[in-house]
Amino acid sequence: MEDSLLALTAGYLLDLLLGDPEWLYHPVRIIGKYISFAEARLRRRGGNLRKSAVWLTASTVLLTMASAGLFLFLLSLGGRVPLLIGRALLCWMGLAVRSMAKESRDVCRALDNGVEAGRRQVSRIVGRDTARLSEAEIIQAAVETVAENTTDGVIAPLLYAALGGPVLMWGFKAASTLDSMVGYLDEKYRDIGWSSARLDDLLNWIPARLTALLMICAAALTGLDARNALRIVWRDHAKHKSPNCAWSEAAAAGALHIRLGGTHDYFGKPIEKPTIGDADRMPQRQDILRANRLLYGASGLMMGALLLLSAVLR
Repeated sequence: MEDSLLALTAGYLLDLLLGDPEWLYHPVRIIGKYISFAEARLRRRGGNLRKSAVWLTASTVLLTMASAGLFLFLLSLGGRVPLLIGRALLCWMGLAVRSMAKESRDVCRALDNGVEAGRRQVSRIVGRDTARLSEAEIIQAAVETVAENTTDGVIAPLLYAALGGPVLMWGFKAASTLDSMVGYLDEKYRDIGWSSARLDDLLNWIPARLTALLMICAAALTGLDARNALRIVWRDHAKHKSPNCAWSEAAAAGALHIRLGGTHDYFGKPIEKPTIGDADRMPQRQDILRANRLLYGASGLMMGALLLLSAVLR
């Protein structure tokens, strides 16, 4: 238990210091290549895509966990220190605090060069079509992405790493990658991606609600409106087709006093979504940086809670 928590703490600190360096070939890219390969093979084979979806989901998650387990087993042959280093590296690469903050800050900087530059930059971190977004919509998209990523890129990986080490953490990362690649409701992905979307919903059910609580606490600690964040979470947490996404988005919208959600274009088609929060004011570029304060605050509170719980249970 002590080694697992030590590795997680080291991985968290490495993420805060280094993020995702460009020179590092991230394991998520390998998972993504497998998903693309397997999806193409399953489509060519034909048959019932809903059955194929289950195979795609299960094989991706199990192969990822097996690979992480094998990596750690081989390191364990060299003793405790190599194993500890390996665990820390897997935890580092399974978190996305600094990289998300950097990507969203880059959107803020790009807007200094005009709306078109902002559209190009925000397209790196959102799945929606960005060609016609206004500056306010670009800011909203960035804030939504930071809020959502606080759940599936930070709090959920920390939780699963604490429960089952890097192997379980990377099982979650595989499920999250599946959802981001095939877990859509449009005609192309509805059948091949349904099981991936359902698994992601299940795995994020507790982390999403925990993230909302942590973001409310982070708002109080970073000078944002925690009381309004709590009010909007209570009122708007169910305003999303996903059972999870609205929790962190509502916390961010309430803390910042802006409105998120609404109708967006995906793959050339408008998708209607309920609005979250109140339009107390127009979104500002600084809201992206404020959302990052919630991201860092929530992650720090989560890590602190895990350390405290470990000390109590020791």
